[in-house]
Amino acid sequence: MRTWIACLLLSLPTFAADAWRPSTSQVEAIYPQMESLYIDLHRNPELSLHEEKTAATMADKLRALGFEVTSQVGGTGVIGVLKNGSGPTVMVRAELDALPVPEKTGLPYSSHVTTKNDDGVEVPVMHACGHDLHMAIAIGTATLLAQNKTGWRGTFIFVGQPAEERVLGATAVLKDGLLTRFPRPDFALTVHDMNTVAAGKVGFTPGYAMANSDTVDVTIFGRGGHGAAPNLAIDPIVIAARSILGWQTVVSRESSPFTPAVITVGTIHGGTKANIIPDDVHLGLTVRSYEDSVRTHLLEGIERTARAEAESAGATKPPLVKVSESVRAVYNDPALTERVVGALKQALGDANVEQQPPMMAADDFAEYRLAGIPSFDFQVGAANPEKLAAATKSGQALPGLHSSLFAPDLEPALKTGIRAETAAALELLGKP
Repeated sequence: MRTWIACLLLSLPTFAADAWRPSTSQVEAIYPQMESLYIDLHRNPELSLHEEKTAATMADKLRALGFEVTSQVGGTGVIGVLKNGSGPTVMVRAELDALPVPEKTGLPYSSHVTTKNDDGVEVPVMHACGHDLHMAIAIGTATLLAQNKTGWRGTFIFVGQPAEERVLGATAVLKDGLLTRFPRPDFALTVHDMNTVAAGKVGFTPGYAMANSDTVDVTIFGRGGHGAAPNLAIDPIVIAARSILGWQTVVSRESSPFTPAVITVGTIHGGTKANIIPDDVHLGLTVRSYEDSVRTHLLEGIERTARAEAESAGATKPPLVKVSESVRAVYNDPALTERVVGALKQALGDANVEQQPPMMAADDFAEYRLAGIPSFDFQVGAANPEKLAAATKSGQALPGLHSSLFAPDLEPALKTGIRAETAAALELLGKP
């Protein structure tokens, strides 16, 4: 009985009766600065691996708060360290990059930025995934912690991570010494805004929250010829069509219906004219899963099916199958999730903390867990509550992440995000 009670007590939130938590007035006091920061970031987005000005803004804000700041970590990453005596080390990750999306929100602070991408093509740029909000929330959290150092003990680390949209940044920051050049985090936290959660609330997902994601490039080879004499050619377009149908059975007939799995063919390129059979066809796939065994099976099934179809058609050589981008599933540590959710409910009220289903979207925040840091990714509501209720009733979704029309309900989303992230960090930091 005593052992059971001890285990129960360890699992409960550890706020002391007199522990400091940010008051509404403290959040209100810093809000104008955070709103201005958000607007500046939103107006001036930068693409992945090119976040120089964004990184400089983060570094300036952190230095002004008394952080030890290191720039150019993993490329354009920024690491800020605030030491405040002995205690746990807690890391908060905020993404720096934006997307090649033309903004159509009509907001007075809309982005009108265009730039050349890595292929030299002029593209529009927009914070269509809320990374500007994530940065403003994290700087708000850093501000409150810096202003109230008598209320906690330990080390707080701000990680301004580049290139999340290309799932490159977390690996780059880790390879550049996040765990060796700086105090090793005991816990990692991040937030993500969501258009399916009302502003003023937060969401959480125990266990798997986001998916393994693999981009697979497939080239199928045939033998070109005249479209009027297909018998004299080996048609790679037909092989591609049969492969696409076969890939769907890897999900529907080889995978358990109780195990999430997705194979989507997003691009097909082959041929130049209707009456010419081409020599080859190029396909681009995205593959999603949660469990590593399912991921392995899907990738093996894609190559196996394509090879079999090519051999059946007498292709001149087997297909070339290449995994070009990969990121592993975001998995929220169960004990950490239970502990932080308790703190979020104390800070925001039970009704404002909602459990959400897992998503097939991906985030390279997963890399920190794989590096051995217990991690928790939770959601900050971005949708105007009235508009969300009307959309739910009508069955029409609000503009979501990566949409040119996406914009958070700024004031309640930003204030709630700051309160929630600060409460989560305080739960894990040492008490005075």
